Amino acid sequence: MSLTEFIPHAYQGYAIEKIIENESYALFLDMGLGKTVSTLTAITELMHDYFEIDKVLVIAPKRVAEDTWSRETEKWEHTKYLRVSKVLGTETQRRKALMKRAHIYVINRENVPWLVELYGKNWPFDMVVIDELSSFKSSKSSRFKQLRKIRPLMKRVVGLTGTPAPNTLLDLWSQIYLIDQGERLGKTVTGFKSRYFYQDPYRPFKLDLKPEAEKSIYEKIDDICISMKAKDYLKLPERVHSVIKVYLTPKERELYRKLEKEQLLEFDEGDIVATTAAVVSNKLLQLSNGSAYNEHGEVQHIHDAKLVALQDIVDESQGQPILVFYAFKHDVERIQKKFKQAQLIGDSATIEKWNAGDIPILLAHPASAGHGLNLQDGGHIIVWFGLNWSLELYQQANARLDRQGQKNSVIVHHLVTDDSIDERVINVLEGKEEAQEALMAAVKARMEEYACNS
Repeated sequence: MSLTEFIPHAYQGYAIEKIIENESYALFLDMGLGKTVSTLTAITELMHDYFEIDKVLVIAPKRVAEDTWSRETEKWEHTKYLRVSKVLGTETQRRKALMKRAHIYVINRENVPWLVELYGKNWPFDMVVIDELSSFKSSKSSRFKQLRKIRPLMKRVVGLTGTPAPNTLLDLWSQIYLIDQGERLGKTVTGFKSRYFYQDPYRPFKLDLKPEAEKSIYEKIDDICISMKAKDYLKLPERVHSVIKVYLTPKERELYRKLEKEQLLEFDEGDIVATTAAVVSNKLLQLSNGSAYNEHGEVQHIHDAKLVALQDIVDESQGQPILVFYAFKHDVERIQKKFKQAQLIGDSATIEKWNAGDIPILLAHPASAGHGLNLQDGGHIIVWFGLNWSLELYQQANARLDRQGQKNSVIVHHLVTDDSIDERVINVLEGKEEAQEALMAAVKARMEEYACNS
């Protein structure tokens, strides 16, 4: 495996310096801007150059804990020596992982209370990285209360999350508390609310920001995090492409391989049948997204891997609007079932609401959003839930946000099912393969290979 030399962007270099200089720091940067590699670089320097830390705990969402941190250390030349132990699975497996000699121990956030109870005052980690700090936004949650209890025992803390939208600043108190133990936004959430928010008399359960409160909050925390103010003095990339791998279970992988090999999946409700290379590729794209149409035109559910990955992006985006491109109608149905706030792009009124920031998740098919729509005022985050191999549609769809008038770096996430046709499509879109013809030739070759070996 060839390793990549890490040459940090200016803002990444700034982030690395700040993590090293400050015992407590937070990176409020959008997903895809390199928070993980920046943090790993700082860990490497703190271990190798400064000899300040020896044992790091990373708390992350389960999917991220299972894959991202270990894969990221293996990707870069300067982090290849870091050993990662995954504290996941049953209690026996977790205890065994903690006994391993490693530099970084990764645990999913649901097991934080268990870990705190296990060690108590004998906390062994001299640095804690909270990956997806916004998942600790509730001051009433067990995970926050347990981590708060042992926060004084942590020598170094780094929090990683996306830049919060103004309407989510109410959730900021507990996140910042885990960084500075209440020094900047106060020791209690009640005091934070009364200082920066007021009760809307017409909406008794709604708190609104007081005038100048947003500015005041960011000024308070500016010395311990890269915040929204970073864009005023750091040059960010104009557009960032991120490939987020999703993984099938062995059973789901078996269904994918069976459809690819035999062009047939049998279900009680109706069979999924593919007879030509074009139909096979289409059915495989559907299955990669999580469902496929059977012979009766009904939807057969296979997996939710991409929905889980989309949830991670929604969580990390902290209320910032997201434009999601889908490929099939059943994608829309499943997304809207899981995300009640998701709206399908429609008339001009819907577009106005999006550009006003009033639609958290906007769903669009690339063919219907390819030309003439100005959506850049509504957000800067794109997610490709389902891919298609039309480079023209792909470029035009991305240009809905990445165009004149856009004030932020556009982040384009691609949800790609591992070892699937998704990977071939993304290669076409990135120019690594010729075009659709190359894709179809690969599908035909695979079909012929299976035929010869059967």
